[in-house]
Amino acid sequence: MGIILLDIGNVIVDVDFGAFCRAVSRDGEEGAEAIFSRYCISEEKLLFDKGLIAPLDYLGMMAGDPEIRSMPLNELEAAWQNIFTLKEGVAKAIGRLREKHAIWIMSDTDPLHFSFLLNNFPVLKQAERYLLSFEHGYLKREPEFFRELLAAEPERDAREFILIDDREENCRCAEACGIRTHLFIDWPLALDYFETML
Repeated sequence: MGIILLDIGNVIVDVDFGAFCRAVSRDGEEGAEAIFSRYCISEEKLLFDKGLIAPLDYLGMMAGDPEIRSMPLNELEAAWQNIFTLKEGVAKAIGRLREKHAIWIMSDTDPLHFSFLLNNFPVLKQAERYLLSFEHGYLKREPEFFRELLAAEPERDAREFILIDDREENCRCAEACGIRTHLFIDWPLALDYFETML
């Protein structure tokens, strides 16, 4: 039995940050583009994902942004969270993987997104462990994330772990630490990989 380190975004769920940006933009599509750059792919978002910015502080930054229309914080939080759609066939695929492997979630995410995901997508509760960037302070593009994992599991060989992730840089980082990877494209290909390689 191996341990599958399973990413969330674009593996278990599709992510549409544009939905958030359009929902809160004061100035239509032009404003939405600025919001996307500022909060969805920025250095601040990476710090939020690493747990270095508190959720209320991040929401406060957005609430004070002139590009974002005025709304109660709970509505802003709901818009920030309501960007996910479960991928087709994922529940069945994870069920098949669990027949032979342990499932650990390993994700670069912030606490607002993760709490929403866990509460709204029951498939995530099938995981045995959760390794989350905002709790560990590292992203999967940083080797420290994988080194910390291996140091915490000294009885396990790195080859017992298999990362399923949609980002090449994350896969390269895991491989540099001795962890096998599968670059995710879709679930049929991922299941074929596990049928033929393990």
